[in-house]
Amino acid sequence: MSLPDVPLVFLVRLQVKPERLQDWLDAVHALIDRMAEEPAFVSCDLLRDAQDPTVFMLYEHWNEASVEDFLANQSTDYRAAYDALLPELLQGPRQPQVLEPVQHWS
Repeated sequence: MSLPDVPLVFLVRLQVKPERLQDWLDAVHALIDRMAEEPAFVSCDLLRDAQDPTVFMLYEHWNEASVEDFLANQSTDYRAAYDALLPELLQGPRQPQVLEPVQHWS
């Protein structure tokens, strides 16, 4: 499989229940540690809203040709375990977006 020239980029917004912040942080750190072992993983940034400490963003880069290819490779036990925790930890559903890179400066 050849890797795409432009990685697949996701931005996922999550709003955590205030009383479950540490539980969610523990769960998401474990999730990202496992994600980082996947062959298509490029990077992930965990960001917190400066105005609302319960709002987080995951900014993920993957070497996958499409969202469909990405989803086909995501049926893992550790993802299922994380997903099962979310109704108890989040104030509402995750809000994922697929982004198209336009320009990068470093």
